[in-house]
Amino acid sequence: MTLHIDADVKFDSKVLTDVAEALEPLATEMFKQRQGRWMAVVELAHVERSEPGPDEEKNPTVKVRVTSIEVAADEITSGRLRGVQREMYDRRTSGGTLFEQDGEVA
Repeated sequence: MTLHIDADVKFDSKVLTDVAEALEPLATEMFKQRQGRWMAVVELAHVERSEPGPDEEKNPTVKVRVTSIEVAADEITSGRLRGVQREMYDRRTSGGTLFEQDGEVA
């Protein structure tokens, strides 16, 4: 049996050197495109957790930080990443549907 905890997620604002270096070539384009969107592969790391006291009416929180990122450099790569994202979304949301594979939890 899995324990379910309604935790909130927060992003740590610290930008690691490797992450900044990966984003640096795109900084000017990101600055210019106010409505821009970029596909990327991202690794997150657990940074901190906080558990409210017994009398507090708050959810526990977990803080994560981007530790690694690679941004799609062209439309072909971006399209491939969107396809992977769609597959991952379908798998995550397919519980109890025809997409669910033999006894696997999506």
